[in-house]
Amino acid sequence: MAVPKVLLYYAFTPLADPEAVRLWQRDLCRSLNLRGRILISRHGINGTVGGELRDVKRYLRTTREFAGFAGMDAKWSEGSPLDDKGLSTDFPKLSVKVRDEIVSFGVPEEIVVGADGIQGGGTKLSPSELEALVSERDVVFFDGRNAFEAEIGRFRDAVIPDVRTTRDFVAELDSGKYDHLKDKPVVTYCTGGIRCEVLTPLMKARGFTEVYQLDGGIVRYGEHAGNDGLWEGSLYVFDGRMSMDFAPGAALLGTCTLCGTATNHTVNCHESSCRVQLVCCGECERATSAGCSVHQAAA
Repeated sequence: MAVPKVLLYYAFTPLADPEAVRLWQRDLCRSLNLRGRILISRHGINGTVGGELRDVKRYLRTTREFAGFAGMDAKWSEGSPLDDKGLSTDFPKLSVKVRDEIVSFGVPEEIVVGADGIQGGGTKLSPSELEALVSERDVVFFDGRNAFEAEIGRFRDAVIPDVRTTRDFVAELDSGKYDHLKDKPVVTYCTGGIRCEVLTPLMKARGFTEVYQLDGGIVRYGEHAGNDGLWEGSLYVFDGRMSMDFAPGAALLGTCTLCGTATNHTVNCHESSCRVQLVCCGECERATSAGCSVHQAAA
């Protein structure tokens, strides 16, 4: 019986020929019947792929044979059932691209990557180390994701920056809104840890003096604590599942944009050209064409 899995991973390492890595990764995924999204730059690799367990395992094992990816951070989660061709239904296709950045903050010139990873970042905390720090000190959680993602799940009392895309973070940090946090212990977090790898050196360069990052992100913390820790609600994910829980009975923090019901269900705006995502309960999604404030009003 096929066992569908989704693999989330990244590695910061200098790559002399990103295009050669792209072609290798594309052909490897095709040979293993995998779908997903992979970004490659001179700074490293960032990807999410899905498929049958044995094929995804083979992919990870082969990718780690490349010296720079040997210590690649990788996280597993349950995938949706495969289609009748054995392909992941969580991704519509395979996309492997070269970009200036593997996380698009829009400041590739500020990112310095060495053989041991990104330079100048925050102090990494394991889930247990995070809980110990919170028990001892008054820390500030700082969400490193888009504001929409926090609508269905977040760390308790976290600061949620008003950003729609990762590229908005630099202007948000430079705005002065968070200057009062610069002398406080700030713990950043994101889905799998990669956004904080870049966010924390950007924060430190802008005067934040005590910056931490949750190693492995929300995914690693959820594996550790389930619903019984500092995380509340569901995790937004960038594939066909849209969200995931770490244990049954996760708190419903989101509010349906149409009827106000508590829900963790998220959808894309019904307007195909629109990139806005919104919280919408399953019943409203089935009953109407869910849209953002602009396209719902025009519907």
